[in-house]
Amino acid sequence: MFLEIVSPESVLLSQNVQSVGLPGASGSFQVLNNHAPIVSTLAKGKVKIWSQKPISLNTKQFSVEKQGPVWQFDINAGIFEMKDNKAILLIE
Repeated sequence: MFLEIVSPESVLLSQNVQSVGLPGASGSFQVLNNHAPIVSTLAKGKVKIWSQKPISLNTKQFSVEKQGPVWQFDINAGIFEMKDNKAILLIE
């Protein structure tokens, strides 16, 4: 699936990934390729990205860490949308 991470200032990431784990306002969840359309608010927590390619956000605001096959970083809040194998993550 294609993941785009956007902040108020710019697009931080645009690349294909295997999966994304998110801190939903009602609990953590994970989306995979071909996931049903979804829109969710996000709470403070870790965003986890499974990707064969390195993840590097175009900002120094978020520090990306690698743990095994997972790239992760902390957010304070955000909104997530998944539709037609395109995931958009709007973060503060």
